[in-house]
Amino acid sequence: MAAAAVEFRGVSFAGPGAPPRLEDLDLSVSSGELLVLLGRSGSGKTTTLKLINRLLTPSRGEVLVDGKTTTEWTATELRRRIGYVIQEGGLFPHFDVARNVGLVPSLLGWDAARVTVRVREMLELVGLEPRSFAARYPDELSGGERQRVGVARALAGDPPLLLMDEPFGALDPPTRTEIRTEFAALARRLGKTIVFVTHDLHEALSFADRIALLARSRLAFLGGAQELLESSEPEARAFARTLPHRLQ
Repeated sequence: MAAAAVEFRGVSFAGPGAPPRLEDLDLSVSSGELLVLLGRSGSGKTTTLKLINRLLTPSRGEVLVDGKTTTEWTATELRRRIGYVIQEGGLFPHFDVARNVGLVPSLLGWDAARVTVRVREMLELVGLEPRSFAARYPDELSGGERQRVGVARALAGDPPLLLMDEPFGALDPPTRTEIRTEFAALARRLGKTIVFVTHDLHEALSFADRIALLARSRLAFLGGAQELLESSEPEARAFARTLPHRLQ
């Protein structure tokens, strides 16, 4: 069995004076695994993701990345090991595409020639022709193009771990289907550890190695796609019933 790239040990999180957003989470993500965090709004998915890159720290328990707790890493060291993708890519609007994609390699101290080569490689990887897209700005791109640039930027520093928070949620259905298919193929090719947040069961079934279903701030189910569809766990059954509607 592959070593754990990410591990939650009895992790809970609550803001000051607020009810818990996550309770007693025990979960391991193997190196090279694509784990989908599935759940409805408010279930704890994004909280779980933010605990990995230390945007949040546990109220109780510990989160480990590559065998070290997130508090043992400096925030900078930890985040340079992690690519982060959100809706619309989270691009800097005043940077052109090349500068957005090359940002992390530049921060890592790569020389300009190496950054230029890397930007070209990453744009080609996500299906964007560098000569056509490198000099454009985010507001000159479609939603799908911005999302592709966001993925390219997250991968540019060659991080071993990729976190994706509902990255395709803002796209129109045809574009979402297209980029989801492309991402599934890309994920298989790269073999990186990926933690992917979604509330869409069809999306989770499209590419997850395993699915962690969160409900009411707790882990309700953990297993493969077919196991989830066949599970007798109430939350899993409730999600499974939504599938035919999503496929229509």
